[in-house]
Amino acid sequence: MGQTTFNIRLNIKTCSGFECFGKFFLGNKREFATRIFNQLKGKKNVDDKSILQFDLVESINGLPASIQVISCSLEELAENCKFITKETFRNINMEEL
Repeated sequence: MGQTTFNIRLNIKTCSGFECFGKFFLGNKREFATRIFNQLKGKKNVDDKSILQFDLVESINGLPASIQVISCSLEELAENCKFITKETFRNINMEEL
């Protein structure tokens, strides 16, 4: 079986579609990645009015596939980035114990 990794990508809507402008690497544990993503603030109903998105991406042998997507406001984006950073910090430091 190949190498599997998880990322949360931050996307912004442009004239030509959505563009990734940031990415959080979450490691290779699906449980951790989905737990973090499911706690993010935003709407699961993504529509034409969505400007900012978080995209949970699973990559197997370097081939990415979107698992879940949410849209959010600028304020939610800031809160989500803070939350992801704190949880990733905790996860990395707990593994080292």
